[in-house]
Amino acid sequence: MVYEIEKPDEQWRAELTPEEYRVLRQAGTEPAFTGEYTDTKTEGVYACRACGAELFRSDTKFESHCGWPSFFDPADSDAVELLVDTSFGMTRTEVRCARCGSHLGHVFEGEGYPTPTDQRYCINSVSLRLLPRQV
Repeated sequence: MVYEIEKPDEQWRAELTPEEYRVLRQAGTEPAFTGEYTDTKTEGVYACRACGAELFRSDTKFESHCGWPSFFDPADSDAVELLVDTSFGMTRTEVRCARCGSHLGHVFEGEGYPTPTDQRYCINSVSLRLLPRQV
């Protein structure tokens, strides 16, 4: 896949903290209930921490009690790309930033959450940067 923002691995390592690099560029996962945005209710836009692309909006964030920020829909259908992930002996749908290819988390369907899409985009806080709404 060719992305709008392509950088050599050394540049990603220099621009991101070790934890950001591990999650965003190596498809890692931050520990549950440790991310800075898990429980935040601040209104605004959640952007990709690696490239700044707008990914999610606070009005689609909901309390899933799963340990990671959860959204029921991306800000734009072209903002994220979905890939089949067969790691750890299971089949899941990985969510990546469509602009730079960074790993964000996974999306799950049919879990019974009362959301308009019946989807839960389970996203690592370290993959995001919240841009608070200007009043």
